Amino acid sequence: MGGPAENVPPKRISANEVARRAGVSTAAVSYVMNNKPGVAAETRRRVLAVAAELGFKPNNASMAYGLDRTGVIGLVLPNISNPVFPRFAQGVIAAAAEEGHDVFVATTQDDADTLSKIVSTLVARNVDGVILAAALREDATAMRTLRTAKIPYVYLSRKSPYIEGDFVGIDDFAAASELMEHVLSHGYADIASVCGPRHSTSSLAREQGFVQTAAEHGVIIPSHHKISTQLNNEGGRAAAERIFAGTDPPRAIVCGSDAIAIGIMEYAVDHGIRVPDDVAVAGSDGLPLSISRLIDLTTIVQPHVDMAQESFAMLLKRMKASSTQYQSLLLQHWIKIGRTCGCDPAAGLGRQPGAELEATGSGHAG
Repeated sequence: MGGPAENVPPKRISANEVARRAGVSTAAVSYVMNNKPGVAAETRRRVLAVAAELGFKPNNASMAYGLDRTGVIGLVLPNISNPVFPRFAQGVIAAAAEEGHDVFVATTQDDADTLSKIVSTLVARNVDGVILAAALREDATAMRTLRTAKIPYVYLSRKSPYIEGDFVGIDDFAAASELMEHVLSHGYADIASVCGPRHSTSSLAREQGFVQTAAEHGVIIPSHHKISTQLNNEGGRAAAERIFAGTDPPRAIVCGSDAIAIGIMEYAVDHGIRVPDDVAVAGSDGLPLSISRLIDLTTIVQPHVDMAQESFAMLLKRMKASSTQYQSLLLQHWIKIGRTCGCDPAAGLGRQPGAELEATGSGHAG
């Protein structure tokens, strides 16, 4: 039997619940509870009435630490054509909603000028913080803009090594090295590496992991088989066209993303190239469709939703208390063995999805 009813703690009312009941955004609730202008008088009265009815107290993240908060954060992604990035968005939006924040999502298409314009827009909107999954390795202008505006930010998956900041990701180099070790175990000696743009630290680290690990085993990947492309299916198809147009097509292709790998396999199907009989293919990301029985891709699996939620938790901490000490959180990846590398998945090789999450509080990846 349970204890007395009076011992059960009351349910905490969130800004989201007030917003839904009042028919407004959580940002509007934040404006009203912080007594900020910009909300119509009738809307203000309705929000206050609903808050009183529900017993809402503004003690969540969007309202508890200053009257200049808007209840909105920015999330900047490279694109939404690669399914990895909508998964990041899903995790961030869910975590933010629990704390009463709305999320402004924008994409850069990996263009430095677009990134700078988006960050300027976020600054003009006075967002509470920004999660960047589209930081460019060589360009730190956008992060300097955020620093000047004193808007906290967190790097997700990739970062600029020239401007410090909190980071959440995986050890991309180690993951790529593990995947290459497995591909090499098949005895393949002619291998191509196809990764995303090298101005992404995660893509660059994966390429370096592939190439260096192969070299350690006496397999040299020639320069024309080290390809940087777009992080989507189209990028994979373009890389495949370039690879198979040559006179020395590789026996295996390791890819820096699942979307690239699937694009390569789409090209192979269209041109009568059998996977894995004619060419083995491996990816990186571990998307649900990629690791399904339909595709059964051998790939690096990274916990996208956990990464996204951890990045918001880190941003929330940064928004509550500024600090010059930065944290790098690396979550555990694993290798999912499918049929595209030439393995029999039923043999149970490699680590399978379901491995426990492991995180470290220091160090940098990529």
